[in-house]
Amino acid sequence: MRHHIRRSRRKLFSINAWKIRLIFWAGALLVGIVAASFALLSSAADHGFKSLAEQYIWLPFILTPAGLMLVNWLTRHFFPGASGSGIPQTIAAMQLKDKSPVLSFRIAIGKFFLTALGLFSGASIGREGPTVHIAASIMYSLRRFANFPAFYYRQGLIAAGGAAGVAAAFNTPIAGIVFAVEEISRSFESRTNGIILSAVIFAGLTAMAMLGNYHYFGVSQATFDLTFNQVVSVLLCGVIGGLIGGMFSQSLIVGSRLIKPWLDRYPLRVTLLLGLLIATIGHLSGHSSFGTGYEVANEILSNPDAAFDPMYPVYKFLATLASYFTGIPGGIFAPSLATGAGIGQNIAHAIPIAPQSFMILIGMVAYFSGVIQAPITAMVIILEMTANQNMIFPLMIASFIGSGASSLVCPQSLYRVLAQNFLQIKKE
Repeated sequence: MRHHIRRSRRKLFSINAWKIRLIFWAGALLVGIVAASFALLSSAADHGFKSLAEQYIWLPFILTPAGLMLVNWLTRHFFPGASGSGIPQTIAAMQLKDKSPVLSFRIAIGKFFLTALGLFSGASIGREGPTVHIAASIMYSLRRFANFPAFYYRQGLIAAGGAAGVAAAFNTPIAGIVFAVEEISRSFESRTNGIILSAVIFAGLTAMAMLGNYHYFGVSQATFDLTFNQVVSVLLCGVIGGLIGGMFSQSLIVGSRLIKPWLDRYPLRVTLLLGLLIATIGHLSGHSSFGTGYEVANEILSNPDAAFDPMYPVYKFLATLASYFTGIPGGIFAPSLATGAGIGQNIAHAIPIAPQSFMILIGMVAYFSGVIQAPITAMVIILEMTANQNMIFPLMIASFIGSGASSLVCPQSLYRVLAQNFLQIKKE
């Protein structure tokens, strides 16, 4: 006991230990600054493209394929390892001995600017997955500045970066911690508790100071009264949303595998065709399928009785697949939330057995959980995004039902499959 106390005192007053703490906290602060700046840049790029597309209806047919070809070329020649969501690379890094090909300042810089350029080109992508990759890269790169202990080096820095990235991107600190445990590391050593928690606190507070203390989707007015119709709607939306989410994940996995040989051989030609497809879908959707989908999802959640387009989730589903197939940097979190909101709205109109606001939120969490197959993360993210504690139980139930229904269509977790594919490429 005395030996343990003496060792704790040595750690508390050790100059080296404080150097490690200060560098780690500085890294977490940097993550918060970068995440907030990334949010502002991505939003500006998204709005910039849509503003131009509204003024010049023909422009997406030029700007989208040309811009995506440029992003693809820059990614391949200057920022290899920065493509896609970034979450699979972060997961894969936990198993790689040499992590530098997937986690570095160079990759973080590429992910930052190329994702924004993709949004300015009209791609249906999100910034949240890339934020995780950027944050993990920044935190892992701290090893250059201090002699971190083995458990920091092995997984603590990466898991902490991923958690901080989610917390700062969505202003959802609890979801950041849950995401690190459920999706990135799938383990939670007692020694990494403080690492992850402190990274979330510093990064989250820094991003909050820059962006304000906001809720991603405002405050949801949906209520849960435990009526028979609401219970049935949870089961209904959970199954339908989860199945469609599984269809998206399976389509992405199979489609990526089929298109990869062509993309490797003719990267610019394939990207040109996909860019034209994205522009066509965007034109058919009245430009609603372009970008992150945040504004559409927010409108659906805050004003469920507004103009209703039953084809919106179909357009967003297809545009997000096509955007991912190009191989450019960009995530699927925000587009999936938008697609899920549209699916919930469709179910609410087709089978109006419960309030629309309730069914939309349930449909969103079910689809999102079906896509990522991480039900706790999906539930906590949406709960924190909408600040509606009354919806804890229906969101939880729908999230688990959605994940279970998704597994019937897509037996393996999307990010796990993509991470394994990435590891296989590195071995080859």
